[in-house]
Amino acid sequence: MTTVAEPAALLDMVGADLGSTDWVDVTQDRVNEFAEATGDFQWIHVDVERATAESPFGGPIAHGYLTLSMVNLFLPELLTVEAFSMGVNVGLDKVRFPAPVPVGSRVRARGEVVAASEEKGGVQVTVRVTVERDLAGEGTPDAKPACVADTVSRFFP
Repeated sequence: MTTVAEPAALLDMVGADLGSTDWVDVTQDRVNEFAEATGDFQWIHVDVERATAESPFGGPIAHGYLTLSMVNLFLPELLTVEAFSMGVNVGLDKVRFPAPVPVGSRVRARGEVVAASEEKGGVQVTVRVTVERDLAGEGTPDAKPACVADTVSRFFP
């Protein structure tokens, strides 16, 4: 994890590699809970028997938006700003899902600061979060990531 003392320090971090988070298991329970929360019961996610028999993935896969939602879990593990009065999620820029996340695999995130600027009394930072897959459970990321998202946050001193 990378820690900075205050928002202004983010201005000098463009290009900084933030390292990676711990691995998180993608279980069928997690997928089912996400389906319940979002109303997305597409069979490739929640019907284990059918997904195993009929899907091109050989079994159920996590929702793309579940993978994207985990970025919120990973961001504080990648970057912490210690002294600020308020942080605001401004949104996302480019988001892609290059590869599916099979249920039973693990994911983690890598981070890189791709932009930082002074904005309306605060510092806005764009962190590219790459969600990596560990398909074999050996702690080695697959060559193709599950998700790449440019997150935009604003921190006020």
